[in-house]
Amino acid sequence: MGHLDHAAFGLLTPVLSYLMAVIGAALGLRCTVRALSATGRSRRNWLITAASAIGTGIWTMHFVAMLGFAVRGTDIRYNVPLTILSLVVAVLVVGAGVFCVGYGRNRTAALLIGGLATGLGVASMHYLGMAALRLHGTVHYDPLLVALSVAIAVVAATAALWAALNIRSAIAVAFASLVMGAAVSSMHYTGMLAVGVDVAPAEGSLPGATAMQFIFPLAVGLGSYLFVTSAFVALSPTAGEHAAYTSAQQAEPIAHTATGTSTDPSTSTARTTPTTPTATA
Repeated sequence: MGHLDHAAFGLLTPVLSYLMAVIGAALGLRCTVRALSATGRSRRNWLITAASAIGTGIWTMHFVAMLGFAVRGTDIRYNVPLTILSLVVAVLVVGAGVFCVGYGRNRTAALLIGGLATGLGVASMHYLGMAALRLHGTVHYDPLLVALSVAIAVVAATAALWAALNIRSAIAVAFASLVMGAAVSSMHYTGMLAVGVDVAPAEGSLPGATAMQFIFPLAVGLGSYLFVTSAFVALSPTAGEHAAYTSAQQAEPIAHTATGTSTDPSTSTARTTPTTPTATA
């Protein structure tokens, strides 16, 4: 069995991957909170943004961590279509869970179904990403650790959606994001502990792209998307701020009309009458 190294670059990849998970979770939670206070098309758009943020954040976390993954005795390549499919699956399945919470009438049922769907989406992304690995040898898994990693993903997703439904303050959302980031990272490394590789030396070149050729540029691009979207969400007015602004705009013409009626001299009817002096005998 080949020796597996999960941190070939030291603490760099675990710390960066955790940071990506936290940013994606924070952005997704804030968007979900915004969605729950919005209606119509605005709610739908916020939920789409939440799904893309959580999905891309988790995917970026996984593959940033995979940059530090190495197996002694073999190179590693990645199947590009499967890797992209893992990203699409993450966003779509997480989106199903987020929309379930956003539009569910029964909060408890929506939370449980949404948490299950989102957690399975996270696990599906992880193991699809692992299926994209190409190396000289065979990859096998410990079933118990795989089951544990899926359970962690479902619990973490359910907790995150509960936070979105029940937490409103920015400080609480930030704390929940730190917890969710830790849970997602725990799920990833639990899944990686389930991995074993039987190396089979071979002289032929491996198909696929190296991590630096494909994974690194894509991770940088998605990380940039998360940072830009975070700035957009931070600068966007909340539903309360938008309602206050609309009320102020509607009240302004009324105030001007009232002021104009009381000060316009053309509306005054008062006239001064000159007095005539009275002659005395």
